[in-house]
Amino acid sequence: MTAVDKTRRKLPDRKLTVRLCGPRGFCAGVDRAIQIVVLALKKYGAPVYVRHEIVHNRYVVEGLQERGAVFIEELSEIPEDHRECPVVFSAHGVPKSVPADAVSRNLFYLDATCPLVSKVHKQAMRHHRLGRHVLLIGHAGHPEVIGTMGQLPDGAVTLVETVERALALTPPEGVELGFVSQTTLSVEDTADILKALEGRFPALQAPAAESICYATTNRQEAVKMAAPGADLFLIVGAPNSSNSRRLVEVAERAGAKKSLLVQRASEIPWDEIGEIGVLGLSAGASAPEIIVNEIIDAFAARYAVTVDLAVTAEETENFPVMRVLRDVELTNADMAFVNGNA
Repeated sequence: MTAVDKTRRKLPDRKLTVRLCGPRGFCAGVDRAIQIVVLALKKYGAPVYVRHEIVHNRYVVEGLQERGAVFIEELSEIPEDHRECPVVFSAHGVPKSVPADAVSRNLFYLDATCPLVSKVHKQAMRHHRLGRHVLLIGHAGHPEVIGTMGQLPDGAVTLVETVERALALTPPEGVELGFVSQTTLSVEDTADILKALEGRFPALQAPAAESICYATTNRQEAVKMAAPGADLFLIVGAPNSSNSRRLVEVAERAGAKKSLLVQRASEIPWDEIGEIGVLGLSAGASAPEIIVNEIIDAFAARYAVTVDLAVTAEETENFPVMRVLRDVELTNADMAFVNGNA
């Protein structure tokens, strides 16, 4: 039995309404990336190497490690006698130099880059092919930004992190400009930066399609619906998850009195919560549903909980895994460590 849509009556003198956002949690790209590692383990056996965290969630990473995945930061960490083992590239995408390095080392690699991140790569490359200097709206150091910048030669991309940077940057003279953005940004923050850029560079060329992915937008819209009047808003996600951190900001902007990022129920600061009657709850795109249920159960142990759904969209997207893994059956049991038991 899951916690969702259940009314608990353990402590009737302390009633709590949980506004549970939908959509929440795994997006199609994250789900696909995790499936790739699980299926590779089933087909080829352990170890399967994974370059960087497959998605930004410690619980997911540890769950895959228990099944035989080995996480590395560089391909050089793979032992010589394991060169035939698969290595998976994370959902965030990688610079072109990484698959080239894999080929030079005769490694068998599986690229789990989210198709929507790959789309941004293609948008940036199209700008470059048309002779434009690329302005990338994003956060320095994020793996997705590193991967996108690594699709083009050094100096072909300028990173724009803030409105202040947009107002101060000096792009190359005599060259057309085109922009793309990281897929996991706040819609409002990106709009502000883009407004500043377009004010300075009216001829700035947009990508052929929106860069911020549907899942980021959908999760932010659901949080906006649930936040007004919430005494506390919890976002399930990791500190290094860009889209999760943005949801915390969105909740406070939209009217939640307080918003916090937590990875597990054990991180909830019970002594600091105070009296609350309405709790908003959502999860970043790399946070598993099993932890959402864990957190609802933790509140149900302390309050008489009623769950109200705040749903703004229905997501039906499904990104298939690569052909080499499609002959392996993926069962509910294989994914129960993140999805729970249906």
